[in-house]
Amino acid sequence: MKSQIRNLQLAPQGSDKISWVKNHMPVLNLINEEFKINKPFKGLRVVICLHLEAKTGYLAQVIQEGGAKVAVVASNPLSTQDDVVAALVESGITAFAWYKATDEEYFNHLNAAAQFEPNLVIDDGGDLVALLHSKYPEILDNVLGGCEETTTGILRLRSLEKEGTLKIPMIAVNDAMSKYLFDNRYGTGQSVWDGIMRTTNLVVAGKTVVVIGYGWCGKGVALRAKGLGAKVIVCEIDPIKATEALMDGFQVMPMIEAAPQGDFFITVTGNKNVIREEHLKLIKDKALLANAGHFDIEISKPDLVKMAVERKIVKPNIEEYLFSDGRKVYLLAEGRLVNLAAGDGHPVEIMDMTFALQALSLEYLTKNKTLKNKVYKVSEHIDQKVAALRLASLGIKFDKLTPEQEEYLASWQL
Repeated sequence: MKSQIRNLQLAPQGSDKISWVKNHMPVLNLINEEFKINKPFKGLRVVICLHLEAKTGYLAQVIQEGGAKVAVVASNPLSTQDDVVAALVESGITAFAWYKATDEEYFNHLNAAAQFEPNLVIDDGGDLVALLHSKYPEILDNVLGGCEETTTGILRLRSLEKEGTLKIPMIAVNDAMSKYLFDNRYGTGQSVWDGIMRTTNLVVAGKTVVVIGYGWCGKGVALRAKGLGAKVIVCEIDPIKATEALMDGFQVMPMIEAAPQGDFFITVTGNKNVIREEHLKLIKDKALLANAGHFDIEISKPDLVKMAVERKIVKPNIEEYLFSDGRKVYLLAEGRLVNLAAGDGHPVEIMDMTFALQALSLEYLTKNKTLKNKVYKVSEHIDQKVAALRLASLGIKFDKLTPEQEEYLASWQL
């Protein structure tokens, strides 16, 4: 199939970006060497639906090194980097993506990726898998399975599984400890503030940050806000997570009470309309709204439009909404993932672990072709292997159980 990209002449610039991240992804480098020898994907077609930037680009090349014919497609139209996409095409990978694709173009690209007829998929948010199930069920007959990157995507997969309509085995990479403990917490925490600060050029210290959602991503965002000197308020629906936020030193209150207090509002829930009209009626003048969830539905853009008497772009990735009472609020990156739409995403070393999980889980599917059509956890062996490889790459050693200790832990007797 012919690639659908913007400009192949950008390839040298994209290759430089991929080379940079490759130098800082030692775990994936080790897996790349394994794949060169073992060729676990020989004869297979793989579609990767992720944020198309340099780190993803290197993952695609590692899968290709394992013998696969690879196609990539964007999971978000604002996170695509055209130079990286061009570099992938130059290296023999098929691509369907360009920066700022319209909704129509975005779904045309997804349809093209589905028609690549994959045997394995990596998805981010569930759009590709949902499309295969709804429009291309015949293609699923030849799909061995896939991996899902995000909380949002896993929620959609579990819904399919509950309905009994999931037609392929899927591995919940997001739920691996080597993913959520590091990627979701430290990766999101750093990259969200990177995107916000480089976009706004505003100080965080001394201001009030409202974090809506205190899952692992929310924990990371709140922790970094605290480190930057902000006062942090957490809004939660789960009493256990709310208690955890309280004991971590943050204020906890409903969004309706936080609305007049916050300078920065960051949604990290995976749900829709967590900031909506009732909150916008009370929200502080000049508040900045950012989303770190997968889809651009957490901040109600229709409510913003309805309430605004004037809208304008005040600088790249910042849209100002003027309300009739004179208050202004600012929406960052169109309400899409601020760390990718207005930044470069998670730090390279963090994604090294996450993409190592993706690569090894994809290999696992090739070795276990009789799996049922369910959502599976990442193999504990793979989870442990990635963490161990990360430590080894840093020259860090750790203790191991003695035979006596192993025996003790395996027995019910003292």
